[in-house]
Amino acid sequence: MRFHTKAHVRWDDLDAFGHVNNAKYLVFVQEARFDLVSFDRIRRGFEPILTDMVVGRAEIDFLLPIYVGGIDLDVAIWITAIGNSSFAVAYELSSEARLHARAKTIQVAVDMETKKSRPLSQEEREFLMALLEPTGYSKI
Repeated sequence: MRFHTKAHVRWDDLDAFGHVNNAKYLVFVQEARFDLVSFDRIRRGFEPILTDMVVGRAEIDFLLPIYVGGIDLDVAIWITAIGNSSFAVAYELSSEARLHARAKTIQVAVDMETKKSRPLSQEEREFLMALLEPTGYSKI
């Protein structure tokens, strides 16, 4: 099952070339990911989960430029692989049925005291399993 949320494209996300700057796409996926693990859970009466994670790797395929601000992108998120302390997240960013970008991040759970990776808990694994769509593309 994929999680869907919105990312708002602001006027200042556009660069000198008149399209959304490449770095902004990482902001879009970061905000969508945080909605998944925190805001959406709070809206549904649950505690946030996996807020103590970092990005270990990020990839973006830019497919169709975005030339306007003031629009909302649909961001689809799903999990493609789960390891001991990390997991792969896939994203599709689209508007009006047009796919603008695909992204992938490897997220690593972190112990906030030691600042080192930690194993995923059973609760976190169950949360991630509900979004799992394994593909050959994603390896941790």
